[in-house]
Amino acid sequence: MSGPLVLGIESSCDETSVGIVRGTELLANQTASSVELHARFGGVVPEVASRAHLEAMIPTLERALADAGIDLGEVDAISVTAGPGLMGSLVVGLSAAKALASVLNKPLYGLNHLVGHVAVDICEHGLFPRPTLALLVSGGHTQLLLVNDITSDIAEVGTTIDDAAGEAYDKVARLLGLPYPGGPVIDRIAAGGDPRAIAFPRGLTARHDLEKHRFDYSFSGLKTAVARYVERAERDQQTISVTDVAASFQEAVADVLTRKAVDAAQHFGSGTIVLGGGVAANLRLRGLMTERTQAAGIELRRPSPGLCTDNGAMIAVLGAQVITAGYGPSSLDISADPGMPVTKVMA
Repeated sequence: MSGPLVLGIESSCDETSVGIVRGTELLANQTASSVELHARFGGVVPEVASRAHLEAMIPTLERALADAGIDLGEVDAISVTAGPGLMGSLVVGLSAAKALASVLNKPLYGLNHLVGHVAVDICEHGLFPRPTLALLVSGGHTQLLLVNDITSDIAEVGTTIDDAAGEAYDKVARLLGLPYPGGPVIDRIAAGGDPRAIAFPRGLTARHDLEKHRFDYSFSGLKTAVARYVERAERDQQTISVTDVAASFQEAVADVLTRKAVDAAQHFGSGTIVLGGGVAANLRLRGLMTERTQAAGIELRRPSPGLCTDNGAMIAVLGAQVITAGYGPSSLDISADPGMPVTKVMA
Protein backbone atom coordinates (compact mmCIF):
# COMPACT_ATOMS: atom_id res chain seq x y z
CA MET A 1 0.00 0.00 0.00
CA SER A 2 1.46 3.35 -1.02
CA GLY A 3 0.59 6.89 -0.07
CA PRO A 4 1.64 9.48 2.49
CA LEU A 5 2.33 8.32 6.03
CA VAL A 6 0.15 10.61 8.14
CA LEU A 7 -0.28 10.91 11.87
CA GLY A 8 -3.67 12.30 12.92
CA ILE A 9 -4.63 13.84 16.27
CA GLU A 10 -8.24 14.17 17.41
CA SER A 11 -9.23 16.00 20.62
CA SER A 12 -12.46 17.82 19.85
CA CYS A 13 -14.46 16.61 22.84
CA ASP A 14 -13.83 13.90 25.43
CA GLU A 15 -11.62 11.46 23.52
CA THR A 16 -7.90 11.84 22.99
CA SER A 17 -7.00 9.84 19.91
CA VAL A 18 -4.03 9.34 17.61
CA GLY A 19 -4.31 7.49 14.32
CA ILE A 20 -1.70 6.62 11.72
CA VAL A 21 -2.39 5.75 8.09
CA ARG A 22 -0.36 5.11 4.98
CA GLY A 23 -2.55 6.31 2.14
CA THR A 24 -5.84 4.56 2.89
CA GLU A 25 -4.32 1.77 5.02
CA LEU A 26 -4.96 2.07 8.74
CA LEU A 27 -1.83 1.28 10.74
CA ALA A 28 -2.85 2.41 14.23
CA ASN A 29 -5.75 3.98 16.07
CA GLN A 30 -5.34 4.55 19.80
CA THR A 31 -7.94 6.35 21.90
CA ALA A 32 -8.14 7.42 25.54
CA SER A 33 -11.64 8.40 26.67
CA SER A 34 -12.51 10.62 29.62
CA VAL A 35 -16.22 9.75 29.47
CA GLU A 36 -16.17 8.22 32.97
CA LEU A 37 -14.98 11.54 34.40
CA HIS A 38 -18.01 13.27 32.92
CA ALA A 39 -20.63 10.64 33.73
CA ARG A 40 -21.46 11.95 37.20
CA PHE A 41 -22.16 15.38 35.70
CA GLY A 42 -24.51 13.98 33.05
CA GLY A 43 -22.51 15.52 30.20
CA VAL A 44 -19.09 16.69 29.10
CA VAL A 45 -17.44 19.30 31.33
CA PRO A 46 -15.09 21.32 29.07
CA GLU A 47 -12.41 22.02 31.70
CA VAL A 48 -12.32 18.38 32.79
CA ALA A 49 -12.02 17.30 29.15
CA SER A 50 -9.13 19.69 28.49
CA ARG A 51 -7.16 18.44 31.48
CA ALA A 52 -7.77 14.83 30.48
CA HIS A 53 -6.41 15.56 26.99
CA LEU A 54 -3.23 17.01 28.49
CA GLU A 55 -2.65 13.88 30.54
CA ALA A 56 -3.49 11.41 27.79
CA MET A 57 -1.84 12.98 24.73
CA ILE A 58 1.73 11.65 25.04
CA PRO A 59 0.81 8.11 26.21
CA THR A 60 -1.75 7.81 23.41
CA LEU A 61 0.80 9.00 20.85
CA GLU A 62 3.34 6.47 22.10
CA ARG A 63 0.85 3.59 21.88
CA ALA A 64 -0.10 4.54 18.33
CA LEU A 65 3.51 4.65 17.19
CA ALA A 66 4.15 1.26 18.78
CA ASP A 67 1.10 -0.25 17.05
CA ALA A 68 2.17 1.12 13.68
CA GLY A 69 5.75 -0.04 14.20
CA ILE A 70 7.24 3.27 13.13
CA ASP A 71 9.39 6.03 14.57
CA LEU A 72 7.91 9.50 14.89
CA GLY A 73 10.43 10.91 12.42
CA GLU A 74 9.16 8.63 9.66
CA VAL A 75 5.77 10.34 9.27
CA ASP A 76 5.31 12.55 6.22
CA ALA A 77 2.78 14.92 7.80
CA ILE A 78 0.81 15.76 10.93
CA SER A 79 -2.94 16.28 10.70
CA VAL A 80 -5.13 17.52 13.53
CA THR A 81 -8.72 18.47 14.25
CA ALA A 82 -9.01 22.27 14.02
CA GLY A 83 -12.79 22.30 14.57
CA PRO A 84 -15.59 22.09 15.32
CA GLY A 85 -15.57 21.11 18.98
CA LEU A 86 -14.87 22.41 22.47
CA MET A 87 -12.38 25.27 22.37
CA GLY A 88 -10.20 24.04 25.23
CA SER A 89 -10.09 20.49 23.91
CA LEU A 90 -9.26 21.63 20.38
CA VAL A 91 -6.43 23.83 21.65
CA VAL A 92 -4.73 20.89 23.39
CA GLY A 93 -4.69 18.81 20.20
CA LEU A 94 -3.64 21.74 18.03
CA SER A 95 -0.80 22.62 20.40
CA ALA A 96 0.49 19.05 20.34
CA ALA A 97 0.27 18.88 16.54
CA LYS A 98 1.99 22.22 16.08
CA ALA A 99 4.82 21.17 18.40
CA LEU A 100 5.33 17.92 16.51
CA ALA A 101 5.22 19.61 13.12
CA SER A 102 7.68 22.27 14.23
CA VAL A 103 10.18 19.93 15.88
CA LEU A 104 10.02 17.32 13.12
CA ASN A 105 9.88 19.92 10.33
CA LYS A 106 6.78 18.25 8.89
CA PRO A 107 3.77 19.90 7.21
CA LEU A 108 0.71 20.52 9.37
CA TYR A 109 -2.89 20.04 8.20
CA GLY A 110 -5.69 21.46 10.35
CA LEU A 111 -8.84 19.57 9.40
CA ASN A 112 -12.58 19.43 9.96
CA HIS A 113 -13.75 16.95 12.58
CA LEU A 114 -17.10 16.35 10.86
CA VAL A 115 -15.58 15.65 7.46
CA GLY A 116 -13.24 13.23 9.20
CA HIS A 117 -16.24 11.22 10.41
CA VAL A 118 -17.22 10.69 6.79
CA ALA A 119 -13.69 10.15 5.45
CA VAL A 120 -12.83 7.39 7.92
CA ASP A 121 -14.91 4.91 5.90
CA ILE A 122 -12.23 5.12 3.20
CA CYS A 123 -9.96 3.06 5.46
CA GLU A 124 -12.35 0.11 5.22
CA HIS A 125 -14.19 0.46 1.91
CA GLY A 126 -12.03 2.61 -0.36
CA LEU A 127 -12.66 5.90 -2.12
CA PHE A 128 -16.19 7.27 -2.48
CA PRO A 129 -18.23 7.16 -5.68
CA ARG A 130 -19.42 10.58 -6.86
CA PRO A 131 -21.76 11.71 -5.52
CA THR A 132 -22.05 9.98 -2.15
CA LEU A 133 -24.75 10.87 0.37
CA ALA A 134 -23.41 10.93 3.94
CA LEU A 135 -25.60 10.67 7.04
CA LEU A 136 -23.58 12.19 9.88
CA VAL A 137 -25.09 11.45 13.29
CA SER A 138 -23.24 12.35 16.48
CA GLY A 139 -23.79 13.89 19.89
CA GLY A 140 -23.93 17.41 18.54
CA HIS A 141 -24.62 17.00 14.83
CA THR A 142 -27.23 15.40 12.60
CA GLN A 143 -26.62 16.26 8.96
CA LEU A 144 -27.12 14.98 5.45
CA LEU A 145 -24.13 15.79 3.27
CA LEU A 146 -23.71 15.46 -0.48
CA VAL A 147 -20.07 14.53 -1.03
CA ASN A 148 -18.71 15.08 -4.52
CA ASP A 149 -15.10 15.31 -3.31
CA ILE A 150 -14.10 14.59 0.29
CA THR A 151 -11.32 17.19 0.09
CA SER A 152 -13.11 20.09 -1.56
CA ASP A 153 -16.78 19.65 -2.47
CA ILE A 154 -19.19 18.90 0.38
CA ALA A 155 -22.68 20.40 0.52
CA GLU A 156 -25.01 20.27 3.48
CA VAL A 157 -28.44 19.30 2.15
CA GLY A 158 -30.12 18.62 5.48
CA THR A 159 -29.55 19.31 9.18
CA THR A 160 -31.27 19.29 12.54
CA ILE A 161 -33.25 22.42 13.38
CA ASP A 162 -33.01 21.75 17.14
CA ASP A 163 -31.57 18.79 19.05
CA ALA A 164 -29.15 16.42 17.38
CA ALA A 165 -29.97 12.72 17.62
CA GLY A 166 -27.20 12.10 20.14
CA GLU A 167 -28.47 14.92 22.36
CA ALA A 168 -31.95 13.41 22.28
CA TYR A 169 -30.54 10.06 23.41
CA ASP A 170 -28.79 11.68 26.38
CA LYS A 171 -31.88 13.66 27.40
CA VAL A 172 -34.19 10.65 27.16
CA ALA A 173 -31.71 8.56 29.14
CA ARG A 174 -31.90 11.12 31.96
CA LEU A 175 -35.70 11.00 31.85
CA LEU A 176 -35.56 7.23 32.28
CA GLY A 177 -32.96 7.36 35.04
CA LEU A 178 -30.28 5.82 32.84
CA PRO A 179 -26.58 6.75 32.97
CA TYR A 180 -24.61 9.02 30.64
CA PRO A 181 -23.85 8.66 27.78
CA GLY A 182 -27.37 7.68 26.84
CA GLY A 183 -26.82 6.32 23.32
CA PRO A 184 -25.10 3.01 24.08
CA VAL A 185 -27.31 2.37 27.12
CA ILE A 186 -30.59 2.93 25.27
CA ASP A 187 -29.34 0.87 22.32
CA ARG A 188 -28.63 -2.04 24.64
CA ILE A 189 -31.85 -1.79 26.66
CA ALA A 190 -34.01 -1.30 23.57
CA ALA A 191 -33.10 -4.78 22.38
CA GLY A 192 -35.40 -6.19 25.06
CA GLY A 193 -38.34 -3.89 24.36
CA ASP A 194 -41.17 -3.58 21.84
CA PRO A 195 -40.48 -0.81 19.30
CA ARG A 196 -44.21 -0.65 18.50
CA ALA A 197 -45.37 -0.33 22.10
CA ILE A 198 -45.61 3.48 22.05
CA ALA A 199 -46.37 5.61 18.99
CA PHE A 200 -43.86 8.39 19.49
CA PRO A 201 -43.86 11.18 16.86
CA ARG A 202 -41.58 11.37 13.82
CA GLY A 203 -40.35 14.95 13.58
CA LEU A 204 -40.68 16.94 10.33
CA THR A 205 -42.39 14.15 8.43
CA ALA A 206 -45.86 15.69 8.06
CA ARG A 207 -46.77 16.88 4.56
CA HIS A 208 -46.54 20.59 5.44
CA ASP A 209 -43.15 20.04 7.13
CA LEU A 210 -41.74 18.22 4.12
CA GLU A 211 -42.44 21.22 1.90
CA LYS A 212 -39.86 23.30 3.78
CA HIS A 213 -37.82 20.71 5.68
CA ARG A 214 -37.78 17.66 3.42
CA PHE A 215 -34.23 16.67 4.39
CA ASP A 216 -34.05 18.31 7.82
CA TYR A 217 -34.42 16.69 11.23
CA SER A 218 -36.03 17.61 14.54
CA PHE A 219 -35.81 15.58 17.74
CA SER A 220 -36.99 18.14 20.30
CA GLY A 221 -40.65 17.13 19.92
CA LEU A 222 -39.77 13.46 20.29
CA LYS A 223 -37.87 14.18 23.51
CA THR A 224 -40.86 16.15 24.82
CA ALA A 225 -43.23 13.31 23.91
CA VAL A 226 -41.13 10.87 25.93
CA ALA A 227 -41.08 13.30 28.87
CA ARG A 228 -44.88 13.66 28.80
CA TYR A 229 -45.34 9.90 28.57
CA VAL A 230 -43.16 9.40 31.65
CA GLU A 231 -44.90 12.22 33.54
CA ARG A 232 -48.37 10.81 32.81
CA ALA A 233 -47.35 7.33 33.89
CA GLU A 234 -45.88 8.62 37.15
CA ARG A 235 -48.93 10.80 37.82
CA ASP A 236 -51.27 7.87 37.27
CA GLN A 237 -48.97 5.60 39.28
CA GLN A 238 -48.48 3.27 36.34
CA THR A 239 -45.43 1.09 35.95
CA ILE A 240 -43.16 2.28 33.16
CA SER A 241 -41.57 -0.32 30.91
CA VAL A 242 -38.18 1.28 30.41
CA THR A 243 -37.32 -1.25 27.73
CA ASP A 244 -40.48 -0.46 25.73
CA VAL A 245 -39.95 3.30 26.06
CA ALA A 246 -36.31 2.91 24.97
CA ALA A 247 -37.23 0.69 22.03
CA SER A 248 -40.08 2.93 20.88
CA PHE A 249 -37.96 6.06 21.18
CA GLN A 250 -35.07 4.47 19.31
CA GLU A 251 -37.39 3.24 16.57
CA ALA A 252 -38.68 6.78 16.05
CA VAL A 253 -35.13 8.11 15.74
CA ALA A 254 -33.94 5.38 13.38
CA ASP A 255 -37.10 5.61 11.29
CA VAL A 256 -36.80 9.29 10.50
CA LEU A 257 -33.01 9.21 10.08
CA THR A 258 -33.10 6.40 7.54
CA ARG A 259 -36.25 7.50 5.73
CA LYS A 260 -34.88 10.98 4.98
CA ALA A 261 -31.42 9.69 4.10
CA VAL A 262 -32.76 7.30 1.48
CA ASP A 263 -35.06 10.00 0.11
CA ALA A 264 -32.11 12.42 -0.17
CA ALA A 265 -29.91 9.86 -1.91
CA GLN A 266 -32.60 9.19 -4.50
CA HIS A 267 -33.33 12.90 -4.95
CA PHE A 268 -29.69 13.83 -5.53
CA GLY A 269 -28.85 10.81 -7.66
CA SER A 270 -26.49 9.11 -5.24
CA GLY A 271 -26.21 5.34 -5.36
CA THR A 272 -24.25 5.23 -2.12
CA ILE A 273 -24.98 6.22 1.47
CA VAL A 274 -22.22 6.30 4.07
CA LEU A 275 -22.87 6.49 7.81
CA GLY A 276 -20.64 8.54 10.09
CA GLY A 277 -20.49 9.78 13.67
CA GLY A 278 -20.89 8.15 17.07
CA VAL A 279 -24.60 7.37 16.68
CA ALA A 280 -23.75 5.51 13.46
CA ALA A 281 -22.64 2.65 15.74
CA ASN A 282 -26.27 2.24 16.89
CA LEU A 283 -27.46 -1.26 16.06
CA ARG A 284 -31.04 -0.35 15.14
CA LEU A 285 -29.93 2.52 12.93
CA ARG A 286 -27.49 0.25 11.12
CA GLY A 287 -30.06 -2.52 10.76
CA LEU A 288 -32.92 -0.35 9.50
CA MET A 289 -30.62 1.53 7.14
CA THR A 290 -29.48 -1.80 5.72
CA GLU A 291 -33.10 -2.85 5.12
CA ARG A 292 -34.10 0.41 3.44
CA THR A 293 -31.02 0.82 1.26
CA GLN A 294 -31.32 -2.75 0.02
CA ALA A 295 -34.97 -2.16 -0.85
CA ALA A 296 -34.02 1.03 -2.72
CA GLY A 297 -31.03 -0.52 -4.52
CA ILE A 298 -28.56 1.79 -2.76
CA GLU A 299 -25.12 0.74 -1.57
CA LEU A 300 -24.66 1.25 2.17
CA ARG A 301 -21.22 1.85 3.64
CA ARG A 302 -20.95 1.50 7.42
CA PRO A 303 -17.63 1.97 9.21
CA SER A 304 -17.02 -0.55 11.97
CA PRO A 305 -18.33 0.73 15.33
CA GLY A 306 -14.83 1.52 16.59
CA LEU A 307 -14.38 4.00 13.75
CA CYS A 308 -17.72 5.74 14.32
CA THR A 309 -16.80 7.46 17.58
CA ASP A 310 -14.22 10.27 17.64
CA ASN A 311 -10.84 8.86 16.60
CA GLY A 312 -7.47 9.85 15.23
CA ALA A 313 -7.76 7.54 12.22
CA MET A 314 -10.44 9.73 10.66
CA ILE A 315 -8.19 12.78 10.87
CA ALA A 316 -5.19 10.86 9.57
CA VAL A 317 -6.99 9.43 6.53
CA LEU A 318 -8.57 12.79 5.71
CA GLY A 319 -5.09 14.30 5.91
CA ALA A 320 -3.78 11.67 3.50
CA GLN A 321 -6.60 12.47 1.07
CA VAL A 322 -5.90 16.21 1.24
CA ILE A 323 -2.19 15.63 0.61
CA THR A 324 -2.87 13.24 -2.28
CA ALA A 325 -5.19 15.83 -3.83
CA GLY A 326 -2.27 18.27 -3.89
CA TYR A 327 -3.38 20.82 -1.29
CA GLY A 328 -0.72 22.70 0.63
CA PRO A 329 -0.38 22.57 4.40
CA SER A 330 -1.97 24.85 6.97
CA SER A 331 -0.06 27.61 8.66
CA LEU A 332 1.45 26.97 12.07
CA ASP A 333 -0.56 30.02 13.15
CA ILE A 334 -3.97 28.41 12.62
CA SER A 335 -6.44 28.77 15.46
CA ALA A 336 -9.07 26.41 16.80
CA ASP A 337 -12.48 27.01 15.25
CA PRO A 338 -15.27 25.63 17.51
CA GLY A 339 -17.92 26.54 14.91
CA MET A 340 -16.10 25.34 11.79
CA PRO A 341 -18.72 24.64 9.09
CA VAL A 342 -18.81 21.19 7.52
CA THR A 343 -18.27 22.69 4.06
CA LYS A 344 -14.79 23.88 5.11
CA VAL A 345 -12.48 20.87 4.98
CA MET A 346 -9.23 22.52 6.00
CA ALA A 347 -8.24 25.44 8.22
